[in-house]
Amino acid sequence: MVEKSLRIGVLSDTHLHRVSGEFKDLVDHYLADTDAIFHVGDFTSPRILEYLSRRPFYGVCGNMDPLEIKARLPEKCVVELGGYRFGLVHGWGPSEGLEERVSDVFSKVDVIVYGHSHKPVSRVREGVLIFNPGTACGYSAAGLHSVGILECGESVRGEIVRVDS
Repeated sequence: MVEKSLRIGVLSDTHLHRVSGEFKDLVDHYLADTDAIFHVGDFTSPRILEYLSRRPFYGVCGNMDPLEIKARLPEKCVVELGGYRFGLVHGWGPSEGLEERVSDVFSKVDVIVYGHSHKPVSRVREGVLIFNPGTACGYSAAGLHSVGILECGESVRGEIVRVDS
């Protein structure tokens, strides 16, 4: 049963060593009206995790995260919000086949949220929304910087939001 509609802001692969003014502006501008935030790994600094944790927050660690983050966050998890089940995982290995690998990690979820490739993805595969927000800052394999928004109501819709000026 679907509860009230909600908006979830999604980040991945921020690769920041500190909470910069630019990062604060990005969160304040693009994620201000979200009910929760997901970050699917490669924070690279516990300061980013602490900053995001001031709001309703769910996350997993990535391959580039220090031991302090890996001790605080799981490699994968299932979050139930708004009547939906979200599988969160960072991802691993080459970009080729990544979507298939992360899809195999979860069963009985409505959405799989992953990162690692720095390439935004929002598509339905076998009835499951497969969602990667890309990267909001730093190196972008896709040539753009982006965050994700998951709109949850009668269904879940994923939106990639470009954040480049």
